[in-house]
Amino acid sequence: MGLLRTGLLLAALTALFGVVGLAIGGQSGMLIALAFALVMNLLAYWNSDKIVLRQYRAQPIAPEEHPQLHAIIGRLAHNAGIPTPKAYIIDTPQPNAFATGRNPQHGAVAMTTGLMQILNEDELAGVIAHEMGHIRNRDTLTMTITATIAGAISTLANFGMFMGRGRDRNPILLIAMMILAPIAAMLVQMGISRTREYAADRAGAEISGDPLALASALRKIAGGAARTDNIEAEQNPATAHLFIINPLHMRKMDNLFATHPNTENRIRALETLAGDMQGGLGIQVSPSQHARPWG
Repeated sequence: MGLLRTGLLLAALTALFGVVGLAIGGQSGMLIALAFALVMNLLAYWNSDKIVLRQYRAQPIAPEEHPQLHAIIGRLAHNAGIPTPKAYIIDTPQPNAFATGRNPQHGAVAMTTGLMQILNEDELAGVIAHEMGHIRNRDTLTMTITATIAGAISTLANFGMFMGRGRDRNPILLIAMMILAPIAAMLVQMGISRTREYAADRAGAEISGDPLALASALRKIAGGAARTDNIEAEQNPATAHLFIINPLHMRKMDNLFATHPNTENRIRALETLAGDMQGGLGIQVSPSQHARPWG
């Protein structure tokens, strides 16, 4: 099902590429855009994870640098039943995290320095478990491919005005494509992200065994992200859906371009899950404010 979903997504984005090319350069522009889309699809499948990590200048975290962190990742990977993903750090004060990789065998979890600074150990484990939920559910392939191709579509559309100034080009159509193509790509991102965040929250709570710690982490991350800019994310908005909390600050356009469900709704769902785990399954869940400090 995951491969079918990814294939349909690639087909939809490829078609959108062709439409933008048609608007910019007619039939020849469409053929060029489709050829470019084919190359992009191959590149995105094999290298989208590396491209995204490079965009954010993510650096690998060696086990000797953070043995406690690697111990947490190893324990959670065992709980999730997946190979231990690689750990990366992104040097930005905004608290956030994302997962990438075309399959669980190539999974990676990237965390910001801001995230490491504000969360305690149990909250950090909840966030990592959430990202492992994406890896286990094989969301990361579709999400990173979408980020790569949607970014390329936005770039292609932005070049439309400069590439299509010929005498036979309709300037109104070109302007419309420059506006609508990035929005269409963003709508695809919205569709793949909103439901997946709830699924990854639930998976993360089950992997870590502590829904309240993840709920507390989400509240802290949302507050910190709202106060702190993520420059790389603002420069690469097509990657915003990768993060556990929306990293963008689009002010009045937040609702239109929101790639994530409402954080308070996610927290309420986790609190309900914590009650079910305590009552129905007999699992002890501790409030995250009593968790061990991180670091």
